[in-house]
Amino acid sequence: MAEIEAAQAAGAIAGVMHMEGAEAIDDSLDALHVFHAMGLRSLGPVWSRPTIFGHGVPFRFPASPDTGPGLTDAGKRLVRECNQLRIVVDLSHVNEAGFNDIAAISDAPLVATHSNAHAVTPSTRNLTDRQLDVIRDSGGMVGLNFATVFLRPDGRQSPDMGWEPVLRHLDHLIGRLGEDHVGFGSDFDGATVPQGIGDAAGLPRLIAALAAHGYGPALIEKLAWGNWLSVLRRSWGG
Repeated sequence: MAEIEAAQAAGAIAGVMHMEGAEAIDDSLDALHVFHAMGLRSLGPVWSRPTIFGHGVPFRFPASPDTGPGLTDAGKRLVRECNQLRIVVDLSHVNEAGFNDIAAISDAPLVATHSNAHAVTPSTRNLTDRQLDVIRDSGGMVGLNFATVFLRPDGRQSPDMGWEPVLRHLDHLIGRLGEDHVGFGSDFDGATVPQGIGDAAGLPRLIAALAAHGYGPALIEKLAWGNWLSVLRRSWGG
């Protein structure tokens, strides 16, 4: 945390080493310790396909995230070891059974780094209200996914959309989780995002849309970076 805060104070960009899908880690978890020593601090046990650790949620619309079995025994050991090492366990891409397993095992805040509200867009990749409640009660958070297929109520990939779906998801997430447990999750790499955002250079346009929607400066600051720093501090300590 000190390094991130120092970079922020210096006006520099700080990054957190994250692994999406744990295929590079063996079931003995030796590689987990190697990557941790190199700086790994956030890990998604699966992408949207099975691994030795569990079952990723496939891309389906409309559909429930309840798509199959949860964590394997190796996956449960992985979560416990991540807790010991203070590596954030990312719930995005985990199916509902795997989510339930992680929630039952983990003693850390539950974090979905790039997921949206299933109540607004019924994609398998989005989180049900029950899941959002579990994340809230753990002191965790959800990062808004900018991918149009998880934002648009019709589940289409087209970037031709206005701000309304983005605002609907944020309103729902904040209403369910509270202002201290929601942030921007992006997903710029490989996803089709709304034309109003485009890429990271479009984030000021998103912030302007939130302000026009009635979000005040304090809430926008929380969404943009403040809540992420808070949940990382709760997850890592310090």
